[in-house]
Amino acid sequence: MPLSPPAPREDSHTRRVECRGYRRRDGLWDIEGHLVDTKPYAFPVEDGGLHRAGDPIHDMWIRLTLDDDMVIRGCEAAMDANPYPVCSAITPNFAKLAGVRIGKGWIAEVNRRIGGVDGCTHLRELLRPMATTAYQTMYGARLKEARDAGRERPRPNKGRPRH
Repeated sequence: MPLSPPAPREDSHTRRVECRGYRRRDGLWDIEGHLVDTKPYAFPVEDGGLHRAGDPIHDMWIRLTLDDDMVIRGCEAAMDANPYPVCSAITPNFAKLAGVRIGKGWIAEVNRRIGGVDGCTHLRELLRPMATTAYQTMYGARLKEARDAGRERPRPNKGRPRH
């Protein structure tokens, strides 16, 4: 059922988040997240210039490479657009996520490794929907494998973290 009709309003900000999951030929998994923020109006920026309406304020990417146990084997971040020059300098820090398991307490570990000035709020936020995308990607593939092999359910602990 759709939402009810809204009250009269004016567009102010759009955030687009897209997450995609891939099975790699080497047996690992890639989960890619992309975040884009735009505004429908121009506004002044710190350097005295003008940010044009519709141009991305944030255009950011993350790729997590995971094993079957949801352990991050590699992480890469990139920024095509960001409001401050210092922002791009933190992207190499996301490699510090290698070895973290997606599961209970993982966001706390992310914040410990790349919180505050060592990371980026927007990229850390993007990791949340990427985690659920990882679950959906891996579990869906396991269901398909089970069905193709004539089993009713996937093998235990494949595509799910162990706690």
